[in-house]
Amino acid sequence: MPPTFDLLVIGDANPDVILGPLDAPLAFEQREQLVGAGALTLGGSAAIMACGAARLGLRVAFAGRAGDDDAGRYVRDTLAARGVDVGALRLDPDSATPLTVVLTRGADRAILTAPGSLAATTGDDVPEALLSASAHVHAASYFLMPELARALPGLLRTARAHGATTSLDTNDDPAGRWDPTGIAAVLAETDILLPNAHEARHLAGSATASAAASAAVLAARGPLTVVKDGADGAVCHDGHTLITTEGIDVTPVDSVGAGDSFDAGFVAATLGGLPPADALEFAAVCGALSTRAHGGTTAQPTWDEALAHHRIRNGENRS
Repeated sequence: MPPTFDLLVIGDANPDVILGPLDAPLAFEQREQLVGAGALTLGGSAAIMACGAARLGLRVAFAGRAGDDDAGRYVRDTLAARGVDVGALRLDPDSATPLTVVLTRGADRAILTAPGSLAATTGDDVPEALLSASAHVHAASYFLMPELARALPGLLRTARAHGATTSLDTNDDPAGRWDPTGIAAVLAETDILLPNAHEARHLAGSATASAAASAAVLAARGPLTVVKDGADGAVCHDGHTLITTEGIDVTPVDSVGAGDSFDAGFVAATLGGLPPADALEFAAVCGALSTRAHGGTTAQPTWDEALAHHRIRNGENRS
């Protein structure tokens, strides 16, 4: 029997308030500063990735936890409106929905998160029925959900036992510890690792290594490693061969969530049968196109739109 879902995404979902750009250092002492734009949008690495994959045409389910409050209902309803199955998104009456404020300044941003229900999210929030009914399982924000992180190797192992492939985007570690023992256990059950260059360096244990060098170290531990490097493009390493793609020339309106849209593109392309080199290029296009509007999900491309840009970039005929 074919899987019910192409993709199950496990992890974080929350409202993002995006403000910026700041043109001066952030001021305290009750000073009010004006910025050019503000937006309330769906955030959380897992939620943005799920929406990006659904936009690309995948059948997507989401598993996680939010608060049983107005913010949690906003998260649930927004995911559902973007085509994501939210039957396994638990609204917890005893926890608050996580909230994130993103302050932008030029190409950089500061991220402030109140974790709320993230700390209460556990492996029990991921039904085995979904693990067995999905062709691929993606987990995000490993360091924000310590209880779920402890269960993640077993969850991914179960998914693989049912024939699924797996991927992980750890995102940043706010504590700066990078948990080498826990990471080793989860990498043993991960087919595709999707960090950015900063995260890859810390996961690989070298704060000064290049994206390519970090990818080689991490790929030697098992997973196909895909490292996002912003304007410098991205690299992919399978333990033997390095593949690279250059950055895409765009004028971003908002880069929040671009890495998660990249993740969605790489997973969708891989599930669609594209080889790693084409999947890497396709993912880079998805990440770049997502920056055309404020918020992580507003400008995510469709499959046809991303494929058209991919063909143009590679000098192919669009017909």
